[in-house]
Amino acid sequence: MINIQNLFLRFGERVLFNTLSWMIPDGSRIGLVGNNGTGKTTLFRMIISEMKPDSGSVDSSKNQTIGYLPQDLYELEPVPLMLFLKKQCGIYELEEKIKHLEHLLSSPEENPAEHEEHLTKYGNLRETYRIKEGYSFESRAMSIISGLGFKLGDEKKNCSEFSGGWKMRILLSVILLNKPDIMLLDEPTNHLDTESMEWLEGFLKDYAGTLVVISHDRMFLNKMITEIAELFNGKITVYRGNYSYYLAEKDKRLEILEKELEAQKGEIKKTKEFIDRFRYKNTKAKQVQSRIKKLEKIELISIETDNRRIRINFPDCPRSGREVLKVENVSKSYGQLQVFRNVNLNVYRGEKIALVGVNGAGKSTFSRLIGKVEEPTEGNVELGTNVKMSFFSQETSENLNYFRSVWDEVYGISSDLDDKGLRNLLGAFLFSGDDINKKISILSGGEKSRLALLKILLRDSNLLILDEPTNHLDYQTKELFQEALLNYTGTMVIVSHDRFFLDNLADRIVEIRNGKFHEYHGNYSYFIEKRAAMQMTLNESDDLAMRERGNPKKSAKLKRELKSDLRNLEKEITDLEDKKKQNDNELCKAEVIKDVMLTRNLVRENRKLEKILKKKYEEWEDLTLRLEELE
Repeated sequence: MINIQNLFLRFGERVLFNTLSWMIPDGSRIGLVGNNGTGKTTLFRMIISEMKPDSGSVDSSKNQTIGYLPQDLYELEPVPLMLFLKKQCGIYELEEKIKHLEHLLSSPEENPAEHEEHLTKYGNLRETYRIKEGYSFESRAMSIISGLGFKLGDEKKNCSEFSGGWKMRILLSVILLNKPDIMLLDEPTNHLDTESMEWLEGFLKDYAGTLVVISHDRMFLNKMITEIAELFNGKITVYRGNYSYYLAEKDKRLEILEKELEAQKGEIKKTKEFIDRFRYKNTKAKQVQSRIKKLEKIELISIETDNRRIRINFPDCPRSGREVLKVENVSKSYGQLQVFRNVNLNVYRGEKIALVGVNGAGKSTFSRLIGKVEEPTEGNVELGTNVKMSFFSQETSENLNYFRSVWDEVYGISSDLDDKGLRNLLGAFLFSGDDINKKISILSGGEKSRLALLKILLRDSNLLILDEPTNHLDYQTKELFQEALLNYTGTMVIVSHDRFFLDNLADRIVEIRNGKFHEYHGNYSYFIEKRAAMQMTLNESDDLAMRERGNPKKSAKLKRELKSDLRNLEKEITDLEDKKKQNDNELCKAEVIKDVMLTRNLVRENRKLEKILKKKYEEWEDLTLRLEELE
């Protein structure tokens, strides 16, 4: 259990936590939510003792292990991925100690007293290694990193070669491998594609420990979480249900609070009127003082600003021709890397199309091609009659005028909004009060992205191409933006990892897979259902590979042979691993320890087995790669 009592934390004039108390029982599955800047990440850092409060306490059992996934990237040690995982999970250190003792135990010069001492240590280390699942570590690690989107062979790549998003996946892999008692995950889905998210959800369903998650992914919270803890005004409010339950229950509580606030305002008004009326009458002095004290003791009801009551509307779209966008025989390459080959797509007026696929499939590349930011290597991208296109990506913020203020940058773009309407819209995009006077040059990356997105919303385009538009939006702004897109009368092509956002928005899904387009005429849930059904009945990539090879029978025969070789090899590996485990068990027996020659022979045999296993593992990787190429 984590027990947080009366936390108080102040940054300058701002009180972040105000006597915050929160109890997290063992086995809880909690979503920690709240607007940007309310202190969710700070609270996580206090739980792991990375930060201290001004007062209050955070207590947890000393025996409990905590795995923390930060939102900000930490630099990783520049070593191969598998070695990094072993080091972070304590496996590498054990293996090195075991190897050192094996070397000593196999030495003929070792005296009997030292031999017995080393053998006892060796047995203890082997037992620790077994308990920490060291024997199966590499296979477990391969399963986890594969689920998170890494390819076979990536385990040998240096950690420094991976981009920031992939480094975050590596850190997540470490946590999943360590199986801590408590997981604190800060935006775990930010750098995952939809397939990796679905894999992570499946993995976490079987996790028996305590899970506390900060996430803007509504579908993830609905699937994983049974309780929502909302951080607002320096305190925690708990809702016993998933995220959808929380939203419905919060609306009910807001209605009650608003009524209580109105009643409180009425009471305060009457009290003040009494004080003002009788302040200078001696006969009422006692009653006046009593009411003044009563007024001072009233704790004002605080209600979170509900931005959902603000509406975001796109300007009326000029009508375009029926065919809005035509992609004909398009290929795109960067040097030797071919992203697409000979793809075609027609987009018609009023469609809302989502581009999906694993990271690196080419979604952002394709959005830049149709957004006219890049040119295809081959083929044509043509806009239809009277199409006015607006393109947004995370790089769009680079086109802002850094010498202007936020207000100056957006003022006058739309003739449909007066100053008050524009201020409300800026507030919905988290620019409130004096924030609108900030120079763009001092804004954070997320603030610049939000401002660039807002500018696109104000323009009178009839084709929107949006690449990850919701990355820096909070829950409420995301919902406002989604509602605006639903009411948008133009045409839209969107890239997003937010499945709930896509599910309620897109009416056609285009999956980019292996440089080809696969279309699904429905929403995201329809796409998932159809893709799962296809994988169960017919592996489409198998069929494609056989057609391309020109000799389906030969290809099928080769695959059968490789699969047979793989099964035989896996049996060999299992037998060798069993033999090694058998030797390890023998080395733990007292009667074996006393026999110096027997122990030396067993240790030497294990070292030979390890060398053979290493070669067998390499053969297994080679066979698996060859099978993947055929599939």
